[in-house]
Formats: sequence, C-alpha cells, structure tokens
Amino acid sequence: MGIEPYERALDDVPGAHPYPRSSRYAGIGIGVHTLPDGSEVRYAKRRLLPQLEHGEGDAVTHVVGAGERPDQLGQRYFGDPGQWWRIADANPVLDPRELTDEPGTEIAVPLPGGFPGGMGGPGVRNG
Repeated sequence: MGIEPYERALDDVPGAHPYPRSSRYAGIGIGVHTLPDGSEVRYAKRRLLPQLEHGEGDAVTHVVGAGERPDQLGQRYFGDPGQWWRIADANPVLDPRELTDEPGTEIAVPLPGGFPGGMGGPGVRNG
C-alpha cells in the first residue's frame, strides 16, 4: 500500500492544495500579483497544453453522436463529467463545445500514457 490513498484524501481537505489532482490545473504554479495598495491577488499561472505522444495505442477515436456534449464524453470515457478537458486537450479546438458541435465528427480520446503525467484514461465503452 503506497501513499496514494493519503494523497487522494488531501483532495477533500480545504486549502491542502489549490486544485484537486483531477483538475486540469493540478500541478500548475500559483502566482502572486501585488496591487498598488499592497494587497495580493493569487492566480493560476499559464497552463500549456501537453503534447499528445503520437503512436499506436495513445488514443481511441470517438464518432460524435447527435446531442452529445463534452461532459457526457468525460463521464463515458473517464467516469467523471468534469474530465471533458482531457478530450479537449487531445483535439485541435479552442472551445470545448466544438468537440461535439457536428454529429459524425471523429475526435481523439486519450488513453493512459497518451499525455506525459496524465492520470487514468478511458474505460472505452460505446453505448
């Protein structure tokens, strides 16, 4: 038994870290901007998209169905609707709604190891 259950428990402790490990902002540095009056404003530093390592088995293809939404794909492939951002990161879209705007469009769904340091991946279920 490793430290994993204890780290996961920290996700429920307010203030333990700014973002849960399942967030797209987990691991992003926090910056501090000091205003002229001396007060500080904390912000998440810029998040750069990781490069999807191209090779066999890095992603599966999903054909968008009528009425599908990014959150539904997050639930289907990752068991969490909040994980839609993993799919958005793997596709060339600026707005996540572009993922599912047109039925019949093929999009990539990353598998474990498809992103360096990525957690989990789709339990591919079609239906």
